[in-house]
Amino acid sequence: MIDGTYELFRHYYALPSARDQEGCEVGAVRGVLASVLGMIKGGATHLAVATDHVIESFRNVTVDRLQDRRRH
Repeated sequence: MIDGTYELFRHYYALPSARDQEGCEVGAVRGVLASVLGMIKGGATHLAVATDHVIESFRNVTVDRLQDRRRH
């Protein structure tokens, strides 16, 4: 079982920015896919991904601040 929200968040902030040809941020997706491929190569036969339901919380403000720092 993979915590999809956590993995995307972790890879987004842990990896350098990477953009596709259209300028969309893809670094987090690449990181998650690399982790999943590593699990498969390691012998995983079944995978499931769960994501959080979107809610407003104090994290929204924190994430906005972190994203602003990342952009500059």
